[in-house]
Amino acid sequence: MQLHELKPTTARKTEKRIGRGGKRGKTSGRGHKGQNARAGNSGRPEMRDIIKKIPKLRGHGINRAQTVNNEKVMPTVINVSALEAGLEAGAAVNPKALVAAGLISARRKKAPAVKILGNGDLSKKFIVTVCEVSASAKEKIEKAGGTVA
Repeated sequence: MQLHELKPTTARKTEKRIGRGGKRGKTSGRGHKGQNARAGNSGRPEMRDIIKKIPKLRGHGINRAQTVNNEKVMPTVINVSALEAGLEAGAAVNPKALVAAGLISARRKKAPAVKILGNGDLSKKFIVTVCEVSASAKEKIEKAGGTVA
């Protein structure tokens, strides 16, 4: 096969030129007025349309806290009433001990950050370490004879 012997597999199809006399009068198949009826109109490329629709500010919707602050480590919350029910008096309270007692679950096989809140009553003495403690929980723990380090 030589270069001069090549033939196209499909016939060439030229775009029909509209609005230059002939059998298509008035609006020449372009409808009425509007952007698409004008001469020289060509719509934006389709890809640009898709790009324009993507929201610029992400994570400002329903779960904003999860999307914007997803690196922020939120502590696991536990109340003093749960400590009262789940641990013996004089026990050391720290994340590892709470996971071992089954009061909180481990995150990625590690003990998570813990915050103790003051909901409920406390009569047992506890030694709290490596935990965040709210003001009311601290008051209750110290009132029962425990310590917060």
